Amino acid sequence: MSEERTQPDWVYKDKRPEADREYFENLARCIFQAGLSWQLMTKKWPNFQRAFENFDIAKVAAYGAEDIRRLSEDASIIRNRQKILSIIHNAREFERIARENGSFQAWLDSMDKSNNYDRVVKSLRSRFKRVGPGTAHIFLWSVGEKIEYDPTVHTRQPTKIV
Repeated sequence: MSEERTQPDWVYKDKRPEADREYFENLARCIFQAGLSWQLMTKKWPNFQRAFENFDIAKVAAYGAEDIRRLSEDASIIRNRQKILSIIHNAREFERIARENGSFQAWLDSMDKSNNYDRVVKSLRSRFKRVGPGTAHIFLWSVGEKIEYDPTVHTRQPTKIV
């Protein structure tokens, strides 16, 4: 991602999130963002925060059929059922990672980040739903990791990220 661009407020530039909840929210944002405009997500994001209870990992991990129905009917968010289900799955994966490693950040810090985070990207893709190479790269960039823009992953560079 180009350093000359103005960083949106949800991007952790020169720092990292302080809590797993912030990592989880950024991952959810990157998943819902896929295929949509940055401007649309910026406009709708407060609705996502409300609908997903401020991305409280334990609450989202406990979501069941009624919550899925509620989210699928909420016109103020993107009602993509597969993305909604992936966020619930991913909350449960965040809990597993925290149990195994103490926190998501500890898990991330324990990984080999050589070759522009190749192994980290593969781990993210294998553990989390709806995370492809592009989503993984944008997520890592958004949480302050020093990942470089990779033209083999991104078919086009974003013109404006808000």
